[in-house]
Amino acid sequence: MGELAKIVVVVPTYNERENLPVLAGLLSDLNLPGLELLVVDDNSPDGTGDVADELAKESPEKVGVLHRTAKDGLGRAYVAGITRALDEGADIVIQMDADLSHPASVVPTMVETLRTTDAGVVIGSRYVPGGSAAAEWGWHRRALSAFANFYVNAILRLHVKDATAGFKAWKADTLRWIDVSSIESNGYSFQVEMNYRTVKRGLKIAEVPIHFEERTEGVSKMSLKVQLESALMPWKLLFGRS
Repeated sequence: MGELAKIVVVVPTYNERENLPVLAGLLSDLNLPGLELLVVDDNSPDGTGDVADELAKESPEKVGVLHRTAKDGLGRAYVAGITRALDEGADIVIQMDADLSHPASVVPTMVETLRTTDAGVVIGSRYVPGGSAAAEWGWHRRALSAFANFYVNAILRLHVKDATAGFKAWKADTLRWIDVSSIESNGYSFQVEMNYRTVKRGLKIAEVPIHFEERTEGVSKMSLKVQLESALMPWKLLFGRS
């Protein structure tokens, strides 16, 4: 993978008009050669899609927009964005939230880890040495997150510290090998299923530490339905479809 690799940051959005320009600025300030932003907007009522179009108009070589009419979950948005990134020749695809919880400053480290190791994917991890979660998190949220990781690893034996993380850098070949377009899960279970397919393929997952921030603008998209799907997904993966 050469120095001028095409790196596409795929960011699904729904009502993130305040956060999106900030994130775009942080990514641009990295001055990382070959870095592009692909916004996947699910028809946001607050006009996030229009904000994305403005960013693309200002920097057409650095920002792309994929407008989707159905709001059918994070997994579907990521599949659509990742598929487009691969179709357009991406060498590295990065998954990143729009809510500024993932530190853009760690992107170069993730990319460098992909370039210099045999890892097929690099996770921005809260739970490796040096990583941390938001100080605003109460004990119950910390406990739920810790349990979710224990639960997933106990069932699927991923040997990953942050199995539910959504901040990841992928080699394009890894995404093709795990057939990302066929993944049907949503929410956090989408992240788990991608990890599971990677491990089943015998590919290596690396983790680099991040500090996970609490969102400051907008509202969380975590629903009871997503939580239930996340609880059931490891068993579905273990006893059925892989």
